[in-house]
Amino acid sequence: MRAFRTELPGVTLGATTGAWAVDGADERLAQIRGWQELPDLASVNWHEDGTEELAAHLNERNVGIEAGLWTVDAAEGWASSPHAAECRRILVEVPDLPDDRVRATPENILAVIAESGHDLPILLHGEERSAWPAVRLARELGLDTRIGLEDTLTRPDGTVTASNAELVALCRDVWRS
Repeated sequence: MRAFRTELPGVTLGATTGAWAVDGADERLAQIRGWQELPDLASVNWHEDGTEELAAHLNERNVGIEAGLWTVDAAEGWASSPHAAECRRILVEVPDLPDDRVRATPENILAVIAESGHDLPILLHGEERSAWPAVRLARELGLDTRIGLEDTLTRPDGTVTASNAELVALCRDVWRS
């Protein structure tokens, strides 16, 4: 974080708190409690164990929260959380699904968000097969999106991409079309 802040002053820096990074919710919280250089924002997946305690800890340390919502159950949990209003952004994440199932998942999550009364920026993105349909859906709905090698290794036509830069350029083309 220190190196990025030196090289990129003024840029918002984020970090993951994904449960996949460590072994269990207790270990994750212990690791995050040990952070010396804090990010501006941390993604918190609301379907993972220990989310409420993690969100409380991040708030205590003035680290902004990006609520990762992968399912309707996670969205409902977030909507009823005492930490929902403290979040800076919602990240609606569409798992790797066939093209014909990509729309229903985020639309159901977005309905829960709308009903919650919380007015936060929303970023919609997908993984693997869902990546490009999610980009198109985000454009249609007027939501932010993202693309990168974390999300997909392929172009919209299914062939392998050469780089993150190529994915971003292709996303821009899809967005403009």
